[in-house]
Amino acid sequence: MPAKIHPVILSGGSGTRLWPLSRTSYPKQFLKLISDNSLLQDTAARVSDPGAFARPLVVCNEEHRFIIAEQLREIGVAPSHIMLEPVARNTAPAVAVAAAILAADDPDALMLVLAADHAIEDEVMFRNAIGVAAGAAADGYLVTFGIKPSRPETGYGYILRGGRLGTREGCFSVESFVEKPDRATAEKYLAAGGYFWNSGMFLFSASAFLEECERYEPEIRKAAEGSVAGAKRDLDFLRLAKEPFAASPSKSIDYAVMERTERAAVVPADIGWNDVGSWASIWEIGKKDAQGNVLDGEVLALETRNSLISSTDGPLVAALGVENLAVVATSDAVLVLPLDRAQDVKTVIDRLKTDHRDEAAVHPRVYRPWGFYQTLHDGDRFQVKRITVSPGAALSLQRHHHRAEHWVVVNGIAEVTRDEETFVLHENESAYLPPLAVHRLANPGKIPLNLIEVQSGSYLGEDDIERFEDTYGRK
Repeated sequence: MPAKIHPVILSGGSGTRLWPLSRTSYPKQFLKLISDNSLLQDTAARVSDPGAFARPLVVCNEEHRFIIAEQLREIGVAPSHIMLEPVARNTAPAVAVAAAILAADDPDALMLVLAADHAIEDEVMFRNAIGVAAGAAADGYLVTFGIKPSRPETGYGYILRGGRLGTREGCFSVESFVEKPDRATAEKYLAAGGYFWNSGMFLFSASAFLEECERYEPEIRKAAEGSVAGAKRDLDFLRLAKEPFAASPSKSIDYAVMERTERAAVVPADIGWNDVGSWASIWEIGKKDAQGNVLDGEVLALETRNSLISSTDGPLVAALGVENLAVVATSDAVLVLPLDRAQDVKTVIDRLKTDHRDEAAVHPRVYRPWGFYQTLHDGDRFQVKRITVSPGAALSLQRHHHRAEHWVVVNGIAEVTRDEETFVLHENESAYLPPLAVHRLANPGKIPLNLIEVQSGSYLGEDDIERFEDTYGRK
């Protein structure tokens, strides 16, 4: 494998098919669904060998920037860039901006494009597949990784393999890309052989991808290069220029380039790949008990078979005499559906949006660059919240016009600024902050600070905030 392949991690998905655990504000790539790390962390760690890979480049939306930075810091991965998309424009523009960044330094730089939310079981075979693909990519091919199908799956697109590329062992031309088939067609593909699931992972040089963009989607290349040229640094992030990026057509890399290029190649890969795209996927790859159940959290399963039941931060879930169900509970929502209808969660999301329900997009736990807060009770003119501040982190210096706050430290050390005074609170100590008090909360300790905040007043919305100073550059 040539040194310094550049991982490009796309982290723009919303993960709605894993609702209620995954939501727009905190989608599935940030969740610990299959290991002790999040899917994003597993993806970054997979390509963290400095002998084979350059530092990763991450493309994401602005809302998730601090979550990504913190999760990468937790596993010791320092990205070369965290690029912020000003608007969502699908995968082709995201890959194009990464290609434009890399091509500015080295047009021949090889890009390994990965989704942030996929699972790969056999990392040795994954590295071997990358080594095979790198040779073809260095010769100007745009290589995709085809996953050997294990069942007649109707939820994935397929790739029909063509002939071998010259003398390259394990690398083939692409005969055609095939849309998601119906069941009967998928069974024919499986029986025929030569068909592979389209993994959505790619390897090519920056210049080759930009050349094919210029040929098939010149507006995407123009938008990408314009948004990179006008990009601005913001702390550890690179903000793409909004106007040129927003002018880009919104197309997937498959539709924009891969299905049209004459330079497409495929490396078949039997790597234990899963796109973790539904609760059925989680059940499939999860550790099962003797009855075929995947159980997680506060769960009691009696006479229950072949089901997924999860309640990691919700109430006790008791199941009796059920089969083939997914039951997922959080602190504010419970989903129940047959596993064979796991792809239909979108129907629930659509109805929640029609009814203007916050549960469609927002978690009870809201993550901030300094930690998170979680609403415990929402009453008439008062709210009770849990606030957790990471070691060394601090909230902005701020004030509220319509509410007072009372902080009670549960554990850790709190440094409190209140108007002209600064003081320290320890466990079981408290502070009162009246309306209009200029205040800040910081954690000078080495362990997380946990406190209970009681808000009271005529208006308790999060937009009642006036910031004076902010470590994280927020307005």
